[in-house]
Amino acid sequence: MEQNGKLVADKILGNIAKVIVGKELTAKLLLTALIADGHVLLEDVPGTGKTKLAKTLARSLSADFSRIQFTPDLLPSDITGLNIFDREKNQFVLRKGPVFTNILLADEINRATPRTQAGLLECMEERQVTIDGVSYKPGEPFFVIATQNPIETAGTFPLPEAQMDRFVMQLSMGLPDKSEELAILQRYMKEEPLTALTSVLTLDELQAAKQAANEIFVHESVLRYMVDIIEKTRKTDGVAMGVSPRGSLALLRCVKAYAYLEGRGYAIPDDVKLLAVPVLAHRIVTGYGSNQDTKQFVEQILQSTPAPTEDFTA
Repeated sequence: MEQNGKLVADKILGNIAKVIVGKELTAKLLLTALIADGHVLLEDVPGTGKTKLAKTLARSLSADFSRIQFTPDLLPSDITGLNIFDREKNQFVLRKGPVFTNILLADEINRATPRTQAGLLECMEERQVTIDGVSYKPGEPFFVIATQNPIETAGTFPLPEAQMDRFVMQLSMGLPDKSEELAILQRYMKEEPLTALTSVLTLDELQAAKQAANEIFVHESVLRYMVDIIEKTRKTDGVAMGVSPRGSLALLRCVKAYAYLEGRGYAIPDDVKLLAVPVLAHRIVTGYGSNQDTKQFVEQILQSTPAPTEDFTA
C-alpha cells in the first residue's frame, strides 16, 4: 500500500509538472482532495493557471472533462440538463448537461445567481442529479473544481455557507516568482505542453487508490488532536460559526489521503497541521464586525494546540 500511494503521487504530479511550473504543493493538495472524494474551490486572480491545472489533472487521469462558464443568466438546467420532446420518437428525451462528467470546472462560480449555484449542491454532496423527479448519477468519479476571483465584487453573488461547506478544500494558485515566470515563458515559447500530455492513471486505478487511502490507519491521539483543533474553532471568542461535523470528516479523509500519497500506512500530526488551513478555514464564519482572517485564525489555533508525540504506527 505504501509503495502504491507514492507511485500514484509521483505519476500524476510528475505529469502535471510537465504543464504547470511550480505550484507543487497546490497540485498535491488538489490530488489529495480528489483521493479524499471531495471538491475544491480555487480562489485566485485571473490568469494564474486554474483552468489549465484542472485540464491537466483530467488529461493525466484519462477522465472526461467539462467546463461551465458561470454567468448571471445561467440557469440550473444549463448545468444539469433537461428533458426535451423528440417529435420523431414522440417522447421526452434527456439532454444531459455538463455535470455528467468526471472532472467539472465551475469557472467563476460566484458570478451565477444563488438559484443556479444551488444546482450544484445535490450532485456535489449526494453524487446524483434530479431532473423532473428522476435521479441520475453524474459520473464516477465526480470531482468539482470551482474557481472564483477574490478581487472582483461587481456582478457577483457570494457563495452561501452551506455551499462553502461542500468544498473539502479552498486553495490558491498564487503568482509565480521570477524564476518560475522565466520557466513559464521558456516552456510555452514554442508549443503548448498540454496538447502532448497523455494519461498516466486509469479511472479504475484511481478508484483503487481511493479505497487504499480509506484504509490508512489514524491513531486515536491524532484523532483527539483533530478534535481539539475543531473544538477551538467553535468556542473561541469572535467566531459566529465554527467547523461542522462535515468539516471534521473532511479533515479526516484528507489526512488519510495525504498520508497515502506520502507512501505511509498511517497518519501523523504533521499531516493535520498541513491540511488544517485549506480544509477548515473556509468553513469558519467570524462574528459581526470582525475583520480577522480565518486562515490566520486556524494558524493561531495550530500554534496554541499541542501536537501528540506517540508512536502513530499502531
